[in-house]
Amino acid sequence: MFQEIDNYVSQCIHLTQEELHIFHSLLNVREVRKKSFLLKEGEICNFEAFIVSGCVRSFFIDENGYETILQFAVENWWVSDIASFSEQKPSTIFIEVMDDARIITIDYQSKEELFRQVPKFERLFRLLVQRSLGNLQQRFFASVSQPALERYRSFLDKYPALSQRVPQNQIARYLGISPEFLSKIRKEMFHTKNK
Repeated sequence: MFQEIDNYVSQCIHLTQEELHIFHSLLNVREVRKKSFLLKEGEICNFEAFIVSGCVRSFFIDENGYETILQFAVENWWVSDIASFSEQKPSTIFIEVMDDARIITIDYQSKEELFRQVPKFERLFRLLVQRSLGNLQQRFFASVSQPALERYRSFLDKYPALSQRVPQNQIARYLGISPEFLSKIRKEMFHTKNK
């Protein structure tokens, strides 16, 4: 039941069988249907979720009703609203399941208990936050310094399987461009490739 998350954890820290047992006892396994929300704007995020199977997206909606996608999360990725979770304040984002998913969650109190009983987990979650911050910095840098074509190429290089799993209009929202402009970019790439 916990093989995937155990494999992920073992890449960062080594656990004894007793520590694994403590970890497992604090986790919840959930089957979540497509189009379900794990979190809505205004709610307090009380989970960090590891994706065993499925695809999840986090996004916000601005005052004009425009949706901006912050993250896609697939197998072996984590998803949460870090600010809402760590500060226990209302979220400004939505987290939606894009196809049927199996997730493993840990809630706020359980995570604190895990840190108390198995302190080496602080290293794991610190590495997760560092990785997340690094990805956000790269994404911000790309959004202000790269043209849309380069952003799309980078997206395809970094997440090759996502382009087959996620609708193109949502990829466009992730890249900060219109679906029509993404369609134009894809046509240009296709023609360039076939010359």
